[in-house]
Amino acid sequence: MADECFRHPRLAAVYDRLDPDRADLEPYLRMAEEFGARRVLDIGCGTGVLALLLAERGADVVGVDPAGASLDVARGKPGGERVRWIHGDATTLPPLTADLATMTGNAAQAVVDPEDWRRTLRGARAALRPGGRFVFETRVPARRAWEEWNREATHSVTDVPGVGAVESWVDLLEVRGPLVTFRWTYVFAADGQVLTSDSTLRFRERDEVEAELVAQGYAVEDVRDAPDRPGREFVFVARRLRTAR
Repeated sequence: MADECFRHPRLAAVYDRLDPDRADLEPYLRMAEEFGARRVLDIGCGTGVLALLLAERGADVVGVDPAGASLDVARGKPGGERVRWIHGDATTLPPLTADLATMTGNAAQAVVDPEDWRRTLRGARAALRPGGRFVFETRVPARRAWEEWNREATHSVTDVPGVGAVESWVDLLEVRGPLVTFRWTYVFAADGQVLTSDSTLRFRERDEVEAELVAQGYAVEDVRDAPDRPGREFVFVARRLRTAR
């Protein structure tokens, strides 16, 4: 199930305004060009920022997300009609032959159950043509990103046109092995409504991810850095083998 910040209509409507810097998507745009990808599947597409940028560049794009409210925002954006939007996840896709599948942001880490992760990898593989690539990122566990997830480091007030001021911050709730749980709080100044969204992410080691990719029928071509977050992310480039091992 999607987190509240993606599936609550009021939160989905302000999501892009609260996180306007999407420099993290530039490497994915460059990789789509590098790989000559004309058909792209964006898994966990959210409010559709990457999917719409790819469509603007002429790609045939499918965006899938379990949060209906986020998809409603995506559909309503300029160019939204260029993308095929699917309410669901990588395990519920129709037949596709994508050149490239992507999972940006926290999407891969948000799949916390090991069996769900395996099913996600299999679903992405099934949606790719033989030789197609699956590209996704996950935070480097050793960097302990969660130590910066506190009110002091994250508090902000954003003036959203037509909505008013929205105050937001994050609190760390629990670290249990590879699972990290945290809570975003949002306060809408217009009427004082307070909404919260709890999330749990799984921090996977590089060798763990590589082994699971190989087990699910991929060849790991590369593990890159995220240019906007040097040393903080693993960016995996995996190619679908013709037959699963």
